[in-house]
Amino acid sequence: MPFSDEEIYGAVKHNLPKTSEYVKSHGGGINLLGVKDSKVYITLTGACGGCSMSLMTTKMVVQKELRVLIHPELEVINVDGTPENSLPEGCYKEEEEAKEKKAGLMDKVKNLF
Repeated sequence: MPFSDEEIYGAVKHNLPKTSEYVKSHGGGINLLGVKDSKVYITLTGACGGCSMSLMTTKMVVQKELRVLIHPELEVINVDGTPENSLPEGCYKEEEEAKEKKAGLMDKVKNLF
């Protein structure tokens, strides 16, 4: 895929509200956990989190919509606690970068005093 994990993360984050309407209508939500090797890792929450149809929702709703909006080869994995659907180490996560930037700013401020 011609995009970096950071670019895919940003695109998914931007388009997730459009994609999550179906899940919201069933009392659930979607959390974006990270991206690694062009694979998007999510978790379904609320009523959809423990639903027996969560795999179907992930592939036929979330993945299908994100493929239309972002790239036709995008793969979405629902991290559901099973070994085959776990979050790999080293995923790109925007939150970690934001924390590092914030910590860096705080260190600079502390050095002023």
